[in-house]
Amino acid sequence: MTGRSGGIYTRLRKQAHSSPWHRTGAPWQSPWPGLHPPLGATINYAAASLNRRSSGLQALARRVIYQDMKSLLFSFLLAATLPGAVCAEDFQPRTLPLGSPAPDFNLPGVDGRQYSLKSFAGAKALVIIFTCDHCPTAQYYEPRIKQLVADYKDKGVAVVAIMPNDPKAIRLDELGWTDLSDSFAEMKLRARARHFNYPYLYDGDTEATARAYGPVATPHAFVFDSARKLRYVGAIDDSERVQYVKRHYVRDAIDALLAGRQPQVTHTRVIGCSTKWAGKEASVRAYMAQLAAEPVSLAPADAQALRALRKNASGKFRLVNFWATWCPSCMAEFHEFVTMNRMYRHREFELVTVSMNRPEERQSVLGFLKKEQASCRNLIFASADRDKLIDAFNPDWQGAVPYTVLMSPEGKILYSETGSIDALALRRTIVTEMNKRKPW
Repeated sequence: MTGRSGGIYTRLRKQAHSSPWHRTGAPWQSPWPGLHPPLGATINYAAASLNRRSSGLQALARRVIYQDMKSLLFSFLLAATLPGAVCAEDFQPRTLPLGSPAPDFNLPGVDGRQYSLKSFAGAKALVIIFTCDHCPTAQYYEPRIKQLVADYKDKGVAVVAIMPNDPKAIRLDELGWTDLSDSFAEMKLRARARHFNYPYLYDGDTEATARAYGPVATPHAFVFDSARKLRYVGAIDDSERVQYVKRHYVRDAIDALLAGRQPQVTHTRVIGCSTKWAGKEASVRAYMAQLAAEPVSLAPADAQALRALRKNASGKFRLVNFWATWCPSCMAEFHEFVTMNRMYRHREFELVTVSMNRPEERQSVLGFLKKEQASCRNLIFASADRDKLIDAFNPDWQGAVPYTVLMSPEGKILYSETGSIDALALRRTIVTEMNKRKPW
């Protein structure tokens, strides 16, 4: 617009952005349910301003501008309804401000008990740490949390860990540094295996407690005084790698509170894996559909190929599974190998499956592989002379299947199992061995 109309438009924008909602943050009653308050308030206030002041050319400008703003509103609402336009996983509740009282909770622990704030009523200080199974940063801190509990138990300090993630919001490729995901059942396994000496609570179904506290990443610590007022929030210390730690934020905060002082440092940034808020199921399904669309192939393996397979010149950890369609236990556990491949393949890891079926059974083997979405490297014995092919890989192997071998990048056998695998034990071996070579 130009001239008087342009002047009206300029004044309109200034008046809209100086509306009572923008100036004071006062509650706003929207005539459009679900409308973002600032946008709706701007439109309403701008329209009211024009109604009071316009006449003649101003009235025309009012109608044009109001229609334009309604069109803008319509576009905004349309965009907000499009898939991916407003992502639930991008939601991040406000982190609990310093000085706030601790929100109550009622959560199950891995020990079978139910916990609330009353469970820690006698503590002189309460430390709540939001953490999880799958995050490598969180795993680095597990020994330090255990030591924190041991060091302050006799000083009247309570420490509790809460798992805030929605397990359904975690993709398989986010599990590359872990043997377990974040379900309640897997939390119990982690706590038992690593001998947690603190309550480990599950909030993954509703995330109600996590939304009340607002952890941005795992681990995220909240330290409360005896009156359960928040006195420190942030990182446990200043480095996920213990050898580089110089500042012990949580310990310093606890020591200050026990001495009747306020902590010198009350807030720090949190480095770790972002909290997995509910609402990512659609993106996880899309990811799984993408995996399902990956091509599946099958190539013949002669003696030379099997010798090379055993030598392992790939530069990666190599997991090899020998199987057959006539082996029910092979087919029953095959999905475990597909899952491991999806978890670890973005690291120095590869899965190779080798079918012991006869060459003429290739189509049935390929059909099973496609059903299982086995987009890894797949081989089938190139001849019916199985003894020769077995000897080419391992002369000590008697030929029973399933037969599974994990090799280092240099070809050293790290895991070997004739018969059904213990999937958890195998995942633990894979993660442990890979992390020895290259921590995240």
